[in-house]
Amino acid sequence: MNWQGMLGLWWTVPAGLALVGYGGSLAGVTRPQRAVWVTARVVEVHQPEHGDSKRPGIPVTVVFQDPDTGMEFRLRHAGRNNHVVDAAWLGREFPVRYPRGRPERFHLMLDTVGETRGLGAPNCMVFLLLVGLVVQSFFARGWPTGLICLGGLLFLIGALSRDIRSVRARAALLDGAVAVPGRVVAVTKDVYTDGEGSEIVNHAPVVAFTTRGGILVTALCREGIPKPGLSLGRELTIHYAPADWSVLTPDLDHDRRDRAAAVRFVVMLRLAAIATVATGANSLFHLVPVT
Repeated sequence: MNWQGMLGLWWTVPAGLALVGYGGSLAGVTRPQRAVWVTARVVEVHQPEHGDSKRPGIPVTVVFQDPDTGMEFRLRHAGRNNHVVDAAWLGREFPVRYPRGRPERFHLMLDTVGETRGLGAPNCMVFLLLVGLVVQSFFARGWPTGLICLGGLLFLIGALSRDIRSVRARAALLDGAVAVPGRVVAVTKDVYTDGEGSEIVNHAPVVAFTTRGGILVTALCREGIPKPGLSLGRELTIHYAPADWSVLTPDLDHDRRDRAAAVRFVVMLRLAAIATVATGANSLFHLVPVT
C-alpha cells in the first residue's frame, strides 16, 4: 500500500469511529450514559506500605447506594483505570460510575470532563483526523502549506489546553493556604528502565497531616520534598487550601515555580504555533510565481 492509500485509511477509520461515537452520544447510548452514576463516600483510608508503588495512589474503601435496588455497597478502590486518589480522608466524596447491575465494577471518576457523555474516544478520533490532515498537507501540498497546518494544529492544542485554567484555579485556592505540621509516613518506590536499559528509581513520599478542623488527611506528595527517598519519618509543614484539602503542597515556592512552568509551556506552544504559521505563509508567498 502506497502513502496515499495509507492516508486514505487514516482518514476513513478515525472518521468512521468519530461519527459512531458522536452519534452514540447524541442518542444517549454510550457506555457512560448507560451507566449508573452515584456519589460514593470514603469510610476507610488505607496507608500505602513503605516501598510500594505510587501507581495505585492512596487506597480507600468507599460506600455507595445502588439507586435501582436500594442496596448499599462497601468496596475498596486502589487506582483502577488510571483514576488515582492522591489525597484521602474520611467522608470525602467522589462521583462513581458502574454498569447497571454491576456495582462491583465501579470506577471513581476523579475527572468527569467529557466522561459523562462518552465524548473522550470520538474527540481522540477527531484529533487523529487533524494529524492526518497535517501529514497529508506536507505530502500533497508541499512543506509551506504543511507548516501552516501544523501551526494551526499546535495553536488549537494550546487554545484547548486546560493547564492555564488549572493553574489559576490552584493559585486561587492556595492564596489563602493554611499551614499545619505534617509527617512522611511512607515512601513509595517505582523503578523504570530508560531506552539504554538503565534503571531509574522514582520515590514519592506519603504524608499525613491533620486539618485545623481535626480531619486526618493522607496524601501522595509527588513534588516539593527534597531527597524524597530518605524522607521517611521527616517532619514538615503542609500548606493546604481550606476550600479543598486535596490541594496541598509542602513547599509553596516550589509549587509556584511548577505553576509558572506550566504557563510558560502553553505560552511557548502558542508562540511556536504562530511562528510555524508565519514561516509557512512567508515561504508560500515567496513560492508563488509573480505574473
